[in-house]
Amino acid sequence: MEINLEWYRVFYWAARTGSLSSAAKHLHITQPAVSHTLKQLELKLGGPLFYRTGRGVELTAEGKVLYTYAEQALSFMDAGEKKIAEMQQLESGEIHIGASDSLCKHYLLPLMEQFHRQYPDVRIRVMNRTTPETISILKEGKLDFGLVHLPAADSRLEIRQGLALQDCLVGGERYKELAASPMPLSELGRYPLLLLEKGGSTRKFLDQYAASHQCQLEPEFELGSMDLLAEFAQSGFGLAFVTRNYIGQELVEGKLFELPLFPPVPRRHIGIATLRGVPLSVAAGKFLELLV
Repeated sequence: MEINLEWYRVFYWAARTGSLSSAAKHLHITQPAVSHTLKQLELKLGGPLFYRTGRGVELTAEGKVLYTYAEQALSFMDAGEKKIAEMQQLESGEIHIGASDSLCKHYLLPLMEQFHRQYPDVRIRVMNRTTPETISILKEGKLDFGLVHLPAADSRLEIRQGLALQDCLVGGERYKELAASPMPLSELGRYPLLLLEKGGSTRKFLDQYAASHQCQLEPEFELGSMDLLAEFAQSGFGLAFVTRNYIGQELVEGKLFELPLFPPVPRRHIGIATLRGVPLSVAAGKFLELLV
């Protein structure tokens, strides 16, 4: 016969109030039900936990030992229930997100600020990784969701399509005359080229774009972030492939110039990746509503 957790709750209130009738009233059950439960518990534990007095019941030595542990256990359970209630009301909790540097700065950060204003007691933790690394960490169960550059696929993940992105070729003041007319992709090799390092989904996407038109991208510089590409291009080191969504201000201010290509770079999307079949916390689900 297994001990039901409710037996300990009955025991706790009988011990705390010193009265079977008071315990029954608190637990909204009958006094005979309290007596029966205590007898079952004593039978299971192998000895009496109470003895009767003129004023009610008192704990035996064994009962006093059990009460100490039961009080702690029920206290922890109550604390856990309160914590879950707080999480349901977004008064506490944590969200773990994986994303690349560029997605963090240009896409995720404004949404984090908006979420934090609404739910200041929910902590957001971000791991900056490339798309392949984000997917790997997500599959280890260390993230609630990851923001990735599409195309990306994995049988263990559910990936929803998010914001559209448009990659483009840019140059600084030194190359602004190239913006006058579309440049054939095959002529790109005449100029120093700046690209992201290999290993990320964006570089893979651009390499595949070039290969689909029988061209190969040969970079003079391979850099670790989109921001560095934009800065190097502004300084005149060459032409850079960057995401137009991230350099709007530089284009408006004339620090960078978009150079049209023929054929143009296809549009792609941000993806929101979650583990298939794994439910999100309330906080993570609420944040996800901002992304889709």
